[in-house]
Amino acid sequence: MKTKQLVAFVVAAAVFVVTGVSSIAINTWSEGVKSSSADTYSQLFGMMEEVTTPTDEYVAVINVEGTIYSSPEVSLWGEAAGYDHTSTMDYVDQLMQDSYNTGIMLYMNTPGGEVTASDELYLKLMEYKEMTGRKIYCYFGDQSCSGGYYISMAADEIYANRNCWTGSIGVIVSMLNMQGLYEKLGIEEINITSGNNKAMGSSGEKLTEQQREIMQSLVDESYDQFVSIIVEGRNMTDAKVRELADGRIYSAKQALEAQLIDGICTLDEYMNRIYEEQGEDIIIFERPVDSYGLESLFATMQSLKSRSEAEVLQELLEKEKMGGLMYYADGIQ
Repeated sequence: MKTKQLVAFVVAAAVFVVTGVSSIAINTWSEGVKSSSADTYSQLFGMMEEVTTPTDEYVAVINVEGTIYSSPEVSLWGEAAGYDHTSTMDYVDQLMQDSYNTGIMLYMNTPGGEVTASDELYLKLMEYKEMTGRKIYCYFGDQSCSGGYYISMAADEIYANRNCWTGSIGVIVSMLNMQGLYEKLGIEEINITSGNNKAMGSSGEKLTEQQREIMQSLVDESYDQFVSIIVEGRNMTDAKVRELADGRIYSAKQALEAQLIDGICTLDEYMNRIYEEQGEDIIIFERPVDSYGLESLFATMQSLKSRSEAEVLQELLEKEKMGGLMYYADGIQ
């Protein structure tokens, strides 16, 4: 073998090894960051949670956008993508202690989400009102469905964009029965359990009638809680709420006629309404969002890596939060 050919072969081999090792390292590191829990996220990036707020009177804008999960979807640099439950809850705590804060404006643009996360934010906002006596304003953007509507019951008033979709009042538990797929792939699911219902909802087994009744009882309990929140928040009768709360989506006009909201206007018009009530010198403050220049680059690199069919399926199941109680407008995103 000639010297030039030998050198070229060695260089090519070195490049192949370095590329392979780098790819493995990046994939391993990125998956580790993405799978971090909310607690780990807070520990690693807690120093960024304290928001520098104005030193004059202000109304704080809290954005609830995207699907509402207790644990945020974390980007490669540790930044929450979409709604960040932990930082939102911490921010409300901070506002309670801030004498310059005179109120909160919720901006809702969400299809809803987890029952637990929705209820936690609702209770935190109610605590804010009880502790401070300050007003909570609420504006619906493109949508505020299910869990989003649930959270808005802490507000003193609700206005919406005329093209908004809202409602979807109800509870859903989604599961996948994959027995047919498993059979085609030659996969047999084996569950060794301590009771007949321990593997309830497993993708490899059908629900029994008893298990369906069990799941329905959980859904009904969460639904009753949702109804009671609206009865209190909108000063309606239980019967009236249940008549409206069959899971359907309402347009802004329909929601206004049903007394689910208080008015329809543009966002600018609603902010002017706040100025008129709070005073022209009031600041409507929206906390800044940190961004990192290389984040999109690494996100792109991550998206380019090849994935097996099993990884794609696992990602789908995680994204859809299969099996959990959701105040969620299924298919509306």
